[in-house]
Amino acid sequence: MSMNIIDSIKDSVRSLRAYTLAPDRASVKLNQNENPWDAPLAIKQETLKRLDARAWSRYPDFAPIELHKRLAEFSGWFPEGVIAGNGSNELIQALLVITIAAGKRVLINEPTFALYRQITTVLGGEVLSVPLNGALSFDTRSLLAAIKSSAPNVVIICSPNNPTGCVMELSDLVSVLEETRGLVVVDEAYFEFSGQTVVPLLRQHTNLVVLRTFSKAMALAGLRVGYLLAAPELVREVAKAVLPYNLNFVSQTAAEVSLEMYEAALRPLVQTMIRERERLHGELSNIKGLSPVPSRANFMVVRSALEPKKVFAGLLQQDILIRDVSGYPMLSEYFRVSVGTPRENDLLVKALKEILR
Repeated sequence: MSMNIIDSIKDSVRSLRAYTLAPDRASVKLNQNENPWDAPLAIKQETLKRLDARAWSRYPDFAPIELHKRLAEFSGWFPEGVIAGNGSNELIQALLVITIAAGKRVLINEPTFALYRQITTVLGGEVLSVPLNGALSFDTRSLLAAIKSSAPNVVIICSPNNPTGCVMELSDLVSVLEETRGLVVVDEAYFEFSGQTVVPLLRQHTNLVVLRTFSKAMALAGLRVGYLLAAPELVREVAKAVLPYNLNFVSQTAAEVSLEMYEAALRPLVQTMIRERERLHGELSNIKGLSPVPSRANFMVVRSALEPKKVFAGLLQQDILIRDVSGYPMLSEYFRVSVGTPRENDLLVKALKEILR
């Protein structure tokens, strides 16, 4: 008896749309919230020097103890409460693997990073969501009401939020932590641009988990390094869902060097991006038909009188790539732009003026 092999796949997975990115290319790339500058030459050279002295035929460290120590120093947490991964996405998945199954609930805000919903659904869990408010900021009162009524096993808060750039204030987060019986995961992928971190709350709240990445401020998106900070007893459980040797020694080494050189080589780039974000927001505000939303990340969403798909296509014709987010909840009139170099931002502004004229 023959069968359709797809019938063996869970219905919940078959109904999902895969997380993907269109293959468009452009010289001015402002669609993935990356650092517009490459990793500084000093970081590259020191990394290559250390790699040259290492046998490539040998496995990386089973657990990158030295990297965990440096991450603990950088973050102000304990080495036993740190786990590094192949991008923070791997650690989001590992955390949900050990917490979510049929009958378990994950509460998110929307719009937010689509992977939270996708992984939860694949694992058989239920996704509950609370919309942002009309200003595209966190509606903490509604979030607390949803926590009280639905008792989620995990609450995920992306702060600064992707794609809107809003930040949850620490006092509001404390309220969420105190109301939630399960875990509260704060995704801090963009915290370096926000002037705020929730890490100090780890000492008082054992149900808090913090996720971070080297893909944005650290300029290592191509090497896929992320890390998780939590109570040591929770980190030990997350480690059970992470594959052995999950982080190759090239990425480990580059991450260690980046932490050593952060103050001298990377923080100045972060500060420049923050200044450029504010300048770009001001420039876009002066274009008739555009309303950029204030952001504390290295990107912003922009409301457009012209259909976002037409803005996307018009910019692509001028060799500029942005992100069309009009398919997200609440964002039918919006597109998202990453903060580029001063030259890239100038080209973007010039092109948008022509398109919106």
